[in-house]
Amino acid sequence: MSPPPRAPQSTSVAPLRGKRRGVISRFPLPRPVLLPLPASLGPWHTGQAPGAGSARGMAPPGAAVGGNTPGTPGSQSAAASKALRAPALPGEQSPPGQAHGQMDTPTVMPPPAPVCAAWSICGDLYSLYARTRLGYLFYQRQVKKARERYPHGHSAPQPCRFPGVKILPIPVLSNNYSYLVIDTGSGRAAVVDPSDPLAVQAAIEEEGVMLEAIFCTHKHWDHSGGNAALHQRHSSCKVYGILHPTSHPKVSVGCLTFEALATPGHTVGHMVYVLDGGPFGGPPCLFSGDLLFLAGCGRLFEGSPETMLASLDVAVGLGEDTLLWPGHEYALECLTFASLLELDNPALEQKLRWVTQQRQEKRSTCPSTLGEEQSYNPFLRTHQPELQAALGMRRDGGEHPDAFRARVLKEVRRRKDLYKAT
Repeated sequence: MSPPPRAPQSTSVAPLRGKRRGVISRFPLPRPVLLPLPASLGPWHTGQAPGAGSARGMAPPGAAVGGNTPGTPGSQSAAASKALRAPALPGEQSPPGQAHGQMDTPTVMPPPAPVCAAWSICGDLYSLYARTRLGYLFYQRQVKKARERYPHGHSAPQPCRFPGVKILPIPVLSNNYSYLVIDTGSGRAAVVDPSDPLAVQAAIEEEGVMLEAIFCTHKHWDHSGGNAALHQRHSSCKVYGILHPTSHPKVSVGCLTFEALATPGHTVGHMVYVLDGGPFGGPPCLFSGDLLFLAGCGRLFEGSPETMLASLDVAVGLGEDTLLWPGHEYALECLTFASLLELDNPALEQKLRWVTQQRQEKRSTCPSTLGEEQSYNPFLRTHQPELQAALGMRRDGGEHPDAFRARVLKEVRRRKDLYKAT
């Protein structure tokens, strides 16, 4: 068996000074040097096969391997499929008649539904997904089944245009979104969370743009899995992925400017990207990954309610006109759950009717605005007496308001986890 490949080198926008001084990092392949991380951050995905390295020194999410399974949607070109096949993992052999680099379908895999349902119950299963080879194989299976079931994507995308900017949602896997953000003046583009590199490459070719940056919100395979394969196809682009909480670096792509913000809670290293719409006469655009969904928020796999509350407050602070571009199409489920908490919320009822119609027609529900979200998203309404009363919760004497809000968030999240598991 050949030795496992080592993770790609990580360089940074500004020089690193010691292990605890971090900035948003770029991950050009294929130099085999790991970016040292603070021990408190724990293990990350590496650019190698899961389980091939120790937790110490693992690379951040942008370095995660993104393999492919055979099977190309009819809307994607054969050339794109050939160019984006990821190398086989160590110890794997290509089946007879299949070119090296195509991944064989795993023969033994835990079924998707039990794994997802158990995440809120058993942390060990989450660790298997996030830190071992099983997670990578599960991702491979997700990609293959989604390409078969949704050859043109799970939803009809609705591009958003401002003067000089185009935002194209790319439906990938069974409910994820990648986003191609284009500077229409220069033809340069960035992509956020390219889960399925074939679908993203097809969009790049259709738009006729040059990819300059890959923005990764966090390490989970359904967000980072396509990084390596897409970078292999666009070797001059850079992959951005890890951020120190005190750093707010900005990245330029053509005339576009993105700001990276640390938003831990879903994972320790989760981050979001904010497109400055000012130069184009448009609102800011928040690419939120798994921090914030339409009427929902991400599970607290690696964070406390207090941590998630602080990250959600960071998002809300961007302004009510900010457009929210989430990492998943969860709107109908989240709004249905929210309607069980607040039985008399006209804004919620109206949004639920609209989303129900959209999903019946298999249309995307994004974007919303942060102003809208604060009127019906229970995770952004922890300060509202109506929601607190619906939960039967009261602030204790002397309790700090934010501590009470964190308790409310914890209860809403607990109920949502149980609701999703049923």
